[in-house]
Amino acid sequence: MFTSMDTYLFVNPRSGRYGRRRIETAIKSLTIAGICPKIFPVNTPGDALAYCCTINETSQNPLIIIAAGDGTANAVINGLQYGTATLAILPLGTSNVLSAELGITSLEDGIQRIIAGKTRSLTVGVLELEESSHRFVLMAGVGVDGSIVRDVHPLLKRLVKQGAYAFSAITGSLGWVKSMITVKAGGRTINCHSVIACNASKYAGNFVLASDSDISLPELTAVCITKNSRRTYIRLALELALGRSDTSSELLRLSVNGLEISGTKPIQIDGDFVGYSPARIRVLPNFARIIF
Repeated sequence: MFTSMDTYLFVNPRSGRYGRRRIETAIKSLTIAGICPKIFPVNTPGDALAYCCTINETSQNPLIIIAAGDGTANAVINGLQYGTATLAILPLGTSNVLSAELGITSLEDGIQRIIAGKTRSLTVGVLELEESSHRFVLMAGVGVDGSIVRDVHPLLKRLVKQGAYAFSAITGSLGWVKSMITVKAGGRTINCHSVIACNASKYAGNFVLASDSDISLPELTAVCITKNSRRTYIRLALELALGRSDTSSELLRLSVNGLEISGTKPIQIDGDFVGYSPARIRVLPNFARIIF
């Protein structure tokens, strides 16, 4: 299906599960199937954006394979033109939430899915700050979620992977901030301590936070945390780990096509810190095709 398309393989050597032999195996398997990608090594989001500019100028319908984590996938999504590309994911990052959302269990599984060629529509979210705009494919977290990601040390993330987020959560709880934000969504105005705008059902790996969310649907799930105590977040973490977050009494969920957030809180999108609210969030349907 993809043998006639311009194909590009984005590889991030700094990804949590990167390995040269893994990449060589992937390239060999794709080449045998008639898919011959041009290799783009990515060390920073700026690298991904520069490569995407080149792709936008030279290819009308490219196949872009991302052999990295959610951060690299986000950088690519922010660099591509609307409605032109087909995306594929090979899980080589720290958390690989997007791969989990697509049901991709391994590098080999991802390769076989590319060869099979089944695709579906991809919706992305758009976060609009006062001086910048950012696309996201998984979620935008405003509040505690944003502060945890903001305070993760890059070296610690490299060494202990997801454990770095747990460490950031623990240290962040020592200086607990109780201030609230106002969220306008779905015709309602809600006073929240945190809100997570979910484009996908998965969160922080293979945990389900918003079971009704689907990256192909033109809507988001706003998950609002209305209480501001540490105890609330401890209960939420336990419910998430036990697969019970859908029945949590601590959460208010709304299906929306946009949110308006007032107040000042840190924000993360797809696992990267991007700034502070106030902010607006909207959906961008049919952004690309994605292999599943």
